[in-house]
Amino acid sequence: MNKQAKANRLLFNTGNNEWYTPEPLIEAARRTMGGIDTDPASSDKANEVVKAGQYYTKETDGLNKQWSGNTWLNPPYQVGLIDRFANAVTEKFVSGEIAQAIVLTNNATETKWFQKLLSAASAVCTPHKRVRFVRPDGTKGQSPLQGQTIFYFGPNIESFKENFGKFGVITTILQNRTLEIFTFDEMLIKEKINYKF
Repeated sequence: MNKQAKANRLLFNTGNNEWYTPEPLIEAARRTMGGIDTDPASSDKANEVVKAGQYYTKETDGLNKQWSGNTWLNPPYQVGLIDRFANAVTEKFVSGEIAQAIVLTNNATETKWFQKLLSAASAVCTPHKRVRFVRPDGTKGQSPLQGQTIFYFGPNIESFKENFGKFGVITTILQNRTLEIFTFDEMLIKEKINYKF
């Protein structure tokens, strides 16, 4: 195993980029944004759940396409690709090419790509447990080595809190860059939820 493959294996469990998002997270994203228009890092199989109006695969290369409307993004976590997708979604949101976005990544807070996402996000959800991604055959994978972060870009922060608060702590990033934090326990008490994903 070469050095890069070993690094990918350690950081991202297997080095395999074909892991799909569990349906409850997709449904929460759809409710938050009012639908999903674009998924720039998808596959035919993944889009059966995401149901994006337009989606791009590894072969059609979403990084080199125009996105629109409400974007869902669970990018490949491979070093070099995740950076490019993080830069693309941030720039497309800031420029107005997309109206809203929800992005699911590993919680690699020390990386430049994570900081780039955080710099433009409106809110984030830090799940209370690791997301068990779905294999292409439909079975759930084991718990990954790292936890995840879900970024929200857009004006519907209350909807994001309502739909993603059941998964973990919501941090709202205000315009003046101060933080307002809602704990998972506060959300459970408020909504009396015992939710699993």
